[in-house]
Amino acid sequence: MTKLIIQIPCYNEEKTLPSTLADLPDRVEGVDSIEVLVVDDGSRDRTAAVARELGVEHIVQIRRNAGLASAFVKGLEESLARGADIIVNTDGDNQYRGSDIDRLVSPIVSGEADVVVGDRRVTQVAEFSPAKQQLQRLGSWVVKLASGVDTPDATSGFRALSREAALRTIILSQYSYTLESLIQAGARRMAVKYVPIEVNPRTRQSRLMRSIPEYLVNSAATILRTYTMYRPLRVFAALGLALIVPGVALGARYLFYYARGEGSGHVQSLILTAMLTIVGLQVWLIGLVADLVGFNRKILEEALYRLRRLEQRALPGSRDPS
Repeated sequence: MTKLIIQIPCYNEEKTLPSTLADLPDRVEGVDSIEVLVVDDGSRDRTAAVARELGVEHIVQIRRNAGLASAFVKGLEESLARGADIIVNTDGDNQYRGSDIDRLVSPIVSGEADVVVGDRRVTQVAEFSPAKQQLQRLGSWVVKLASGVDTPDATSGFRALSREAALRTIILSQYSYTLESLIQAGARRMAVKYVPIEVNPRTRQSRLMRSIPEYLVNSAATILRTYTMYRPLRVFAALGLALIVPGVALGARYLFYYARGEGSGHVQSLILTAMLTIVGLQVWLIGLVADLVGFNRKILEEALYRLRRLEQRALPGSRDPS
């Protein structure tokens, strides 16, 4: 028996939650039961009350607003505790169409993917400004380079995860889960698939992207931090090489003039060569140490995964299909 739980992180969504819930499907191919989980992220309105009135099976209330990433993780934890085999994450503002959930779930049911993301085809969304469309494309391209996974719409929050993928998901960012989780999935060689989806007319302004500079700074920091966490040797080796190559070039320049008997006038090049080369080698050593630490992190992540499995089995009413 396959259980699907649709989780909806919400913050002050009492006006849009009814339409979001009404749009959810009653049946999904390959799924035996569907339940809904609303994560109320410290809302100051009647979000939780509206969810109860509309018969939502599971409601989790976070006392204070913790942010989208924390609400997403809390939803995953609760969904796993409720025995979810597949978890679909959607927004409380009814941006995504419930009818597309079937498309998201299908690759997981068939075993083709661990994570499925809804591709909004951002260049075709009329409500996205040209600047936002280009930023979304640029961000998706950067995440593709960082994760090694084809990511046409990296910031889409409409996604489905298998139970195994949810158990292995670790989100450290306080800003958003979308970019970090994709880089993480690529590093762990999960099967990630994108499916085309449609979006509903916008009901409100985005709360995550309040300004383009803020969005760029937070997204860049998330990508850099996550990529460095999973690929430290590559990052530090590239930085070290960026220092060593100019150092070697300056050293060659000094040797050229020294061979011509003019070395005394270019001692600065020799000093810079020594400085850049030494610092570059030190950066390489830092990368090596970080890579060794990364192996320790992988052991800790595996231990956390196994601990989560044990916790899920111990919870009353929970199911572990394996």
